[in-house]
Amino acid sequence: MLAALPIDAYLSRIVAAVDEARAVVVVAAPGAGKTTRVPPALLTAGPLILLQPRRVAARSLARRIAEEQGWILGEDVGWQVRHERRFSARTRLLVATEGILTARLQADPLLEGFQTVVLDEFHERSLHADLALALVRQAARARSELRIVVMSATLDATAVARFLGGCPVVEVPGRLHPVEISHAVVRDLPSAVREIVARDGGHVLAFLPGAGEIRRAQSSLADLAGRVRVLPLHGSLTPEEQDEALRPSSLRKVLLATNVAETSLTVDGVTDVVDGGQHKVVRYDVEKGLDRLDTERVSQDSADQRAGRAGRTGPGRALRLWSSSERLRPHREPEIARVDLAGPVLEVLAWGGDPRTFEWFEAPPPEALDVALQLLERLGALERGRLTPLGQALHELPLHPRLARVLLAAGATDDAARACALLSERIAFRPATDATDCDVLTLLSRDALPFSARETARSLAREARPSAHAAPREADADAQLRRALFLGFPDRVARRREPGSPKLLLASGTGASLGPESGVRDGEWVVCLDISANDRGEPRVRVASRVEREWLEPTRVEIEHRLERDTVRAYARDFYEALPLGERPILPDPAEAERRLLSAARERGFGEEGTAVLRRLAFAGLAADVDALLAEALRGRTDLPHLDLAALLPHAVRRGLDRLAPEMLTVPSGRSTALQYRDDGSVVASVKLQELFGLGESPRLGPKREPVLLELLAPNGRPVQTTRDLRGFWDRTYPEVRKELRGRYPRHPWPEDPWTAPPTARAKRRG
Repeated sequence: MLAALPIDAYLSRIVAAVDEARAVVVVAAPGAGKTTRVPPALLTAGPLILLQPRRVAARSLARRIAEEQGWILGEDVGWQVRHERRFSARTRLLVATEGILTARLQADPLLEGFQTVVLDEFHERSLHADLALALVRQAARARSELRIVVMSATLDATAVARFLGGCPVVEVPGRLHPVEISHAVVRDLPSAVREIVARDGGHVLAFLPGAGEIRRAQSSLADLAGRVRVLPLHGSLTPEEQDEALRPSSLRKVLLATNVAETSLTVDGVTDVVDGGQHKVVRYDVEKGLDRLDTERVSQDSADQRAGRAGRTGPGRALRLWSSSERLRPHREPEIARVDLAGPVLEVLAWGGDPRTFEWFEAPPPEALDVALQLLERLGALERGRLTPLGQALHELPLHPRLARVLLAAGATDDAARACALLSERIAFRPATDATDCDVLTLLSRDALPFSARETARSLAREARPSAHAAPREADADAQLRRALFLGFPDRVARRREPGSPKLLLASGTGASLGPESGVRDGEWVVCLDISANDRGEPRVRVASRVEREWLEPTRVEIEHRLERDTVRAYARDFYEALPLGERPILPDPAEAERRLLSAARERGFGEEGTAVLRRLAFAGLAADVDALLAEALRGRTDLPHLDLAALLPHAVRRGLDRLAPEMLTVPSGRSTALQYRDDGSVVASVKLQELFGLGESPRLGPKREPVLLELLAPNGRPVQTTRDLRGFWDRTYPEVRKELRGRYPRHPWPEDPWTAPPTARAKRRG
């Protein structure tokens, strides 16, 4: 007979709600028994699929349900996770990870094989859970008899119920056993575990952020061997190792676990939980195109779930290693708001939807959707918004689209499958000892794949080989794999800043460094296959592969025109994202050449001659569009010639200019002297005084007949007087000038009557 659980009293109500509304949200406290009791109760309507966020939980739950119900595992109840399965055609209750459901929906959009879909632990808000809920709702709209149940221990049920058309919510209050919660700020986790082990109690469940922290804690607690069994529990262990951690034990156990043990898993006999209060969170930086693995404080609902593990089979205690005054975020952040969306976007496209208009449970950030679509285009999965045959082939492989592209491009070889399996795992990398062209090949040669990766590789090799899109295998398998890695990570290309330097510039324009784990020490170009970013410094590349320059096709081309030695030359500058590939000379664009030459001509000006012409035009009141004249003179040219502004003027303007503002002034001596047109609008003629004998009026020019300012020169060429009133000069000033200069320049004529004296530029003849 089954032990009574809090959920039992609510089963009939849940079944009735599902029968009537076709959908229900169940919120039950940890330990209430919802996961093992609700799905079997709903089987009267037909086969059911129970979704779990983690593989460990899916296998464990299938076994527990089989034990509770007296069923045969693999027959009445079975399980299916990525690359592993245990069920038959007679299986009525299938426990599966969420991604399995989305794959089934692609093949069977109405989910004809099941009558009920149960999404458990929905509060974890995994990407696959959000997508599964949205796709199942679409199936239920087309198939009215399909039923949906969403279950969680710590969930704000309002939004989910609204998404499911205002379905009923069944809340199951209370916990089976009380849990005493305490806080200790300064204590490290191994020390806390030792204190708990020193007192009476059952098994201890300690939560750490990741597998690396678990290994270190296990090493630190090695002295407890003999008194207790210290066992790890995380997703990368073998099924046997996971089972060993969950199996009943007469010897007290200390389980060092990641958040894989937060939900669904029941470890009989746990009386104490030690919560380090941290977990690892993947965040995708849309601008840089990089994943960042951060260690962060858990949310309040996660902390409550962890504490609840201590009260599943009896009263328990939970020790939290942070201050009781610290306020945690109430709920976990949905994965869809912080991770790379290429996979789910490909799912939606393969399903036949548009990711931008798809009815998500919670719509992802638009910029994240754009980045995902751009990546799928670069992988060849998408063209003009539509899925390509290659995209369909990528979707059929249980891998991120990047790795699926690698597997097919590498010919679906065993090594390619192992490489993809390796890159799909988060494993610890040791510092590289030897130089290599590809870190992945080095890792494969070490045969360092964890169990889960080995199983994944075998499954991938089987699934990929029948694909018509797998590339033919080449003689140089290593080079083919390197190029395949480049094709799967085209946005992760980097250029070495200097030969042999670990400093890189990523295609996004961000700096990065090759870490000691990478042995790719030569080559200008690399592709970064495992790169970690954080807020404390530049990203570090742990796994890289050399890229040949000829593989890089420009993603954009910038045309640059330069004025070099008075000649416009053009260059096409090729870029791979933000990385310059080189430049090549091309023919200049005529319009751009004219613009550059015109700008240079303006900057250079026209020299003194041109400036004089502009002053003459201003004095004469004549209009001339100098820019238009220059443009006409430079049209069709790529070199900057010597520009004579006067020669560029239209004939009519030149004629008017010669008439109103001539360059030269003829004086009575018969000689011509240059006219100086000044910025203040005046016109000056410098003339020796003797050359003007007999001239009574100052010359006048321009439309207003302005008098020329005469600069009267002594025989030595130095000015002695300036005047615009020549008559007044002769009458009043000349006698004084004559008296002063005749003694100084006796060989020059100084007549008393300048009116009748012949003008001359010469001195008197000797004799």
